[in-house]
Amino acid sequence: MTLAQFLVDALPPGESFTLDGPEGRHAAAVRRLRAGERLLVGDGRGTVAECVVTAAGKDSLDLAVDRRWTEAPPPLRVVLAQALVKGDRGELAVELATEAGVDAIVPWRASRSVAKWEDGPRGEKALARWRSTAREAAKQARRPWTPAVSDPVGLPGLLDLARGSAATLVLEAHLATRLADLALPESGDLVLVVGPEGGISPDELTALEQVGALPVRLGPAVLRTSTAAAVALGALGALTARWR
Repeated sequence: MTLAQFLVDALPPGESFTLDGPEGRHAAAVRRLRAGERLLVGDGRGTVAECVVTAAGKDSLDLAVDRRWTEAPPPLRVVLAQALVKGDRGELAVELATEAGVDAIVPWRASRSVAKWEDGPRGEKALARWRSTAREAAKQARRPWTPAVSDPVGLPGLLDLARGSAATLVLEAHLATRLADLALPESGDLVLVVGPEGGISPDELTALEQVGALPVRLGPAVLRTSTAAAVALGALGALTARWR
């Protein structure tokens, strides 16, 4: 049986510790884990401990550590530049991409984005939802690394991201170049750009191409902005050493 995973800000050293706070409350009161049961506790930065429950309280668990390990990030990191989209489709994109293995997420204020995420409380609340979604999806997928969700960027920030990458791929369904035909880097940051519902504007696409970005398509179908990244991550996993 797959073990449940819980996330803490810092994994305590030593052979035992108490899991408390929101995660301890969830483990004890919602998951109802009891003495003798096993679980995983990670810090979201590669370190994971497999533990056994020695005692269960109302909102905490006492744990004994059986083993702990640290997993290195993949040599080829995928950074998703996800355009802002309306409703909960942005959170769905974050959830699916995290489960598919994305390493970092950059919200992008594309010119055709319906959602704007203006500065202030509303924008901060939307960003917090993306970050919470990434955290929960990483737990669900038992990932040792939780993808960081950065502050949103406009086109200048996206261009800077592209300039510093090993490769930048822009998903465009109508273009002839297929992802499967590209020679992909083996290490560094691969930036994956996904546009909004209305697509990437010609000016944005031109600017991205001028800094070395490559427009590509995945296949014959037109994917929603909420699912495109997850499909691309699956293809990248098979086409590179990320899944080996």
